[in-house]
Amino acid sequence: MKNIASSIPAFLLLAPLTGAASAAEMWDMPTAYPASNFQTINAQEFSVCVSKGTNGDITIMLHPNGSLFKGNDIKRAVQTGQTQIGERLLSSHENENPVFGTDSIPFIATTYEDSVNLYKAARPELDRVLEGQGLKLLYSVPWPPNGMFFKKDVQSVSDMAGIKVRAYNKESARIAALTGMTPVSLEAAEISQGMAAGVINSLMTSSVTGKDSRVWEQLNHFYQVKAWMPRNSVIINKAVWSGLSKDKQDVILKCSADAEAAGLEKSKAADAEAIEALKSNGMQVLAPSDKLASELSKIGQTIAKEWAVNAGAAGSSIMAGYKKSN
Repeated sequence: MKNIASSIPAFLLLAPLTGAASAAEMWDMPTAYPASNFQTINAQEFSVCVSKGTNGDITIMLHPNGSLFKGNDIKRAVQTGQTQIGERLLSSHENENPVFGTDSIPFIATTYEDSVNLYKAARPELDRVLEGQGLKLLYSVPWPPNGMFFKKDVQSVSDMAGIKVRAYNKESARIAALTGMTPVSLEAAEISQGMAAGVINSLMTSSVTGKDSRVWEQLNHFYQVKAWMPRNSVIINKAVWSGLSKDKQDVILKCSADAEAAGLEKSKAADAEAIEALKSNGMQVLAPSDKLASELSKIGQTIAKEWAVNAGAAGSSIMAGYKKSN
C-alpha cells in the first residue's frame, strides 16, 4: 500500500473535503500502466479535475501498473462494484462483444484523425453495450499506431514462424496465428519480465509500451506497420454514476471531455518521444518491406471480414458511420 500511495499526487491525498462528511467520497481507480505513462498521467489530471470540480466531495485515488487489480480484472472489478471507476483497454474484452474490438480492426484506422472518426462512429454502440453491463463510458484515448518488435530482421511473414509474441486482444492473437507465431497472453506490466524469461521474444504494440518496457534490452527491430490504434477507456459503475447529483455528473462529464482532448495530444507527443527513445537505445526503427506490408494487409482483410461477420448489424452501423466521416 505504501507503493500505491506514493504514486498519488500529494495534494490529492490532502485535498480538503469541503462538503458534508457524509457526502464526501474516496474512489479507487485502477489502471494497468506505469505512473509515468501518458495514459496514467492523463488519468491523474482527470482525477484532479474531478476533485477540484466537486470541491473535494469526490477524491479519486489512482492505482497504476496493475497494483490494485491486474489489467484483465479491472473491467470486472468496476462492473461488480469492487471499485467505482477504472481504466481499461476494451479491445481485450472483445470475447464479450465484437464492438469492443472496433478500434483494433487491422489497417482500418491508422492515423489519429481516423482513430477519432472511428471512435465517434462506434461510441453509440459502445455506450449501449456498456450500459447493458452496468457501466458508463466517460472518456477514451488512443494509443499510437501499433508496430511489431522483433529480435531479428523480418522481411516477410515467413520470417515470423515460431516466434512467441505477446497477445493482448483477439486481433493480436489472430495475427499471430495467421503469421505462424505463437500468441502468449501478457498484461503490459508483465512484458519486461516475460521477455527476460524468454516467455515472449516479440511484441505487437505501440512505441510507448515498447519504451515503457525497455524493449531494447531484449529486442532490436521495430517495424512501423501501423496495424491499429487501440484505445484506453475510463469506465464508471453505472449504479455509482446514477447515485450522483446532476451537478457532480456535469463536473465529471466536463472533466472527461477535457481528458479525452488532452489525452489525444499526449498520445501524439508520447509517440514522438518514444520513437526517439527507441532509436537512442539502439533499436532499428524501420518501415516494413513491401512484401511484408502486402502480406500483413491481406491478413488484415481476413480479420476485418471475420470481425464484420461477428459484429453483425452493429458492426455495419459503425462502419457506415465511419465511412461517412472520411
